[in-house]
Amino acid sequence: MATDTVIADVGDSLLKLLREGMSDLVQPSSIVLLSPADVEGQNVSLTLFLYYIAENPHLKNNPSAYAGNWEHPPLALDLYYMLTAYTSVQDIAQKSLEEQRVLGRAMRLLHTNSVLHGSRLQGSLRGADDVLRVTMNPLALTEMTSIWHAIPKQHYRPSVGYVVSPVLLRAGVESEGPRVVSSLLAVGRKEAEA
Repeated sequence: MATDTVIADVGDSLLKLLREGMSDLVQPSSIVLLSPADVEGQNVSLTLFLYYIAENPHLKNNPSAYAGNWEHPPLALDLYYMLTAYTSVQDIAQKSLEEQRVLGRAMRLLHTNSVLHGSRLQGSLRGADDVLRVTMNPLALTEMTSIWHAIPKQHYRPSVGYVVSPVLLRAGVESEGPRVVSSLLAVGRKEAEA
């Protein structure tokens, strides 16, 4: 069952997927969860930056689950990531090609593994019934520009947006009180039969 670490566990799951699938192209340790603002001086080939978290509007009003006790429904989240490629190559033409190769491989991996479940999940998600969907989230030029302008001392780099959903943050709080076993409709039928 997912715990308070679920957001970090999603990041860990994505990192593991990318590191395993790109080990022939870049050093696995150079694929990191990192803001582009913190890249300077690091040995980085690919960053996965969690830049926005939102409540999933489609799952917001799911009813509580009953398993002996009433539990509050989980907080359903959408996690928005920006995937950015880097290289230490100095030649400008080669640098651009290398960044595009790295980004292309990462995009293929996320496309072919767009549904994460079971052994692909890490931490508190491992062994749970959670199923996460990884979807490309095209960022409008204005949105991409505003993200890059907010990062000090960094220039625009090849990037692509993704959303991972639904990420369920379990409430872990049980409500007191017995389960309701009859409804007004059933009461109305009994009155009609009398």
